[in-house]
Amino acid sequence: MKLKILVAEDEEITLNHIVYVLEKEGYETVTARDGEDALAKIEKGSFHVLISDIKMPKLNGIRLLEIIKEKYPEIEVIIITAFGSIESAVEAMRKGASDYITKPFELDELILKVSKLKERKLMQRENTALKAALAINKKFSVTANSPGMKRIVTLIESMKGSDCNLILTGESGVGKSLIARLIHYSGKRQDRPYLSINCATLTEELLSSELFGYEAGAFTGALKTKQGLVEIADSGTLFLDEIAELSPNLQAKLLLFIEEGEFFRVGGVKSIKVNVRIIAATNKNITNLLSTGKFREDLYYRLNVMEITIPPLRERINDINELCLYFLKKHAPRCNKKITAFTSKAMEILMNYNYPGNVRELENIIERAVILENTNLITPESLPQKLSILAPDVVRLDAIKTIDELNKEYAMKIVEYLGGNKTKAAEMLGISRTSLWKIIKEEC
Repeated sequence: MKLKILVAEDEEITLNHIVYVLEKEGYETVTARDGEDALAKIEKGSFHVLISDIKMPKLNGIRLLEIIKEKYPEIEVIIITAFGSIESAVEAMRKGASDYITKPFELDELILKVSKLKERKLMQRENTALKAALAINKKFSVTANSPGMKRIVTLIESMKGSDCNLILTGESGVGKSLIARLIHYSGKRQDRPYLSINCATLTEELLSSELFGYEAGAFTGALKTKQGLVEIADSGTLFLDEIAELSPNLQAKLLLFIEEGEFFRVGGVKSIKVNVRIIAATNKNITNLLSTGKFREDLYYRLNVMEITIPPLRERINDINELCLYFLKKHAPRCNKKITAFTSKAMEILMNYNYPGNVRELENIIERAVILENTNLITPESLPQKLSILAPDVVRLDAIKTIDELNKEYAMKIVEYLGGNKTKAAEMLGISRTSLWKIIKEEC
């Protein structure tokens, strides 16, 4: 975190000395020669700290402090006061100043005070992140009209009083992270931190640092001690997505942490004890990983106190309609569209697609349709062509087609889908190019 500091001082020599030493410490500085100039710069820019003399022309430091604390309370203020003016310093502290310094002062003293403010700012930022983690998506629901999802919701309900580690399995995009949040916010730790990380997105070294933190000087660039997610999530839940991507070394380190409830920061020599619930997830076949030795059995059994397998969307047909409406309500306002529902044909197409990308793919399809649609209903024309090309037609007694008609129509759709390439269309249909030509040209 690089502090941006505004220095308001009318004595040029003092101002130059302060700026020199602050910039030498790596801080970004802006100067002002009086109170009005300082206020104008604060109103135009963003600052973390204001260092201000009390006695300045046009607007004195006390009045400037009052205005700052009223309009910009997040800015920390250090007041500079003259020797023997302790009453002014007391007044400044009472009005919200973070600290004060008395002229003449040692520049090292000022640097120490600024350093303390920086630590306070860092702590505030971490607390803000933690509060956000505590509050994230507490109010959400899971669509569970299908038998498979109803079983999962019932299982989670029965686990409310439990605090065990568990592993979520299922194809990519089925909603494992949503289920993890539901488990956390339904359980005993719901008012404690919920943090997550995708184990497939970072290198082994970075992932180790993110999980377990590091000590200052542990490696090049480690200028100060950093807490890891395991430490920040103390008393709460840590969700490890794509856990099968962990290296053997990190698997061993995670196993030791789960067994002992303590860990070492990178470069640390002192163990840190925490109480964290682990929810892990993978889209891989865990049995194959165990048999090939790519995932440790002892770690698996430590995580697998409970295993929940989330079914793919193609096995949750009863959930599709409600999910479509949910994603429509989510994305229509974002796109400034007043779309309220789907045409019956569009919903029929959506219900008959097999969704290899599961719920994530469905949401992408609905978001795309919302962007493209110009009416107040989602129509088939707004859906991807891959969905509608093989969608079954609604059977009407007054428009029943012969087998030859259906064959011709189907073949023509395949040719159209492949951009007119009849050779590829014939291969896809499992017939010769000549047979395809006869089907298309045949009068029905």
